[in-house]
Amino acid sequence: MSSSAHSSPARSTVASSGRRRIFRRGPWEMAASIIIGLGVVMMMQPFFMWAFTWSFLVTLAGTVMFIIVSHFPE
Repeated sequence: MSSSAHSSPARSTVASSGRRRIFRRGPWEMAASIIIGLGVVMMMQPFFMWAFTWSFLVTLAGTVMFIIVSHFPE
């Protein structure tokens, strides 16, 4: 057997471990909550019409992101 055959399972384990570390629930839920909060603040501020215009889409994007992220592993 070649040496690459022996290192292949180790690479897949490291790659899978790296992917699992990226897709952790905690940081992504926090990011989604911040996006939702930003959308609410944008909706309630009286100064910038562009912020009010985009507020619903920002809040919706944060909500959809939160729903998707809630299915990530702990």
